Amino acid sequence: MSNVSLSRPRTFTRLFGALALGLALGTPALAQDTPQLNLTRVKLGAGMHQIDAQVAQTPAQRQTGLMFRREMPQHEGMLFVFEQPATQCFWMKNTLLPLTAAFVADDGTIVNLADMKPQTEDSHCSTKPVRYVLEMNQGWFAKKNLKAGAKLAGPPFETR
Repeated sequence: MSNVSLSRPRTFTRLFGALALGLALGTPALAQDTPQLNLTRVKLGAGMHQIDAQVAQTPAQRQTGLMFRREMPQHEGMLFVFEQPATQCFWMKNTLLPLTAAFVADDGTIVNLADMKPQTEDSHCSTKPVRYVLEMNQGWFAKKNLKAGAKLAGPPFETR
């Protein structure tokens, strides 16, 4: 599979990079076992349903994602924003919550959905190149009867 982007790469480089960054910033390098908080938020719509999504747009934010979270309110999620459309693949190492990933095209159309089990290294990929991935608690899309082809609304999906 070419042009694959892993949100949470499985490499030694990540640990080494974290150690180097921690040393450079004078912070504990291995304090990455805590969830990232205080990310920018965006309001999204899915039909009549509202989503309060944290936005992971830098490589470091996308790499950490929802790892180490013990809970997430039902109306909240995380929107991963990539620089350009590509086949996006996600895995769940260090992610404690069962999640569903919606792989989303530039216009907000859900391309495909993938249920993901916590703390696994199975890859879950978009079936087409996408720029956005929205992670919600597992079952959220099914309960709202949202499937591939449904459209999300909000600032990221508005015409540029």
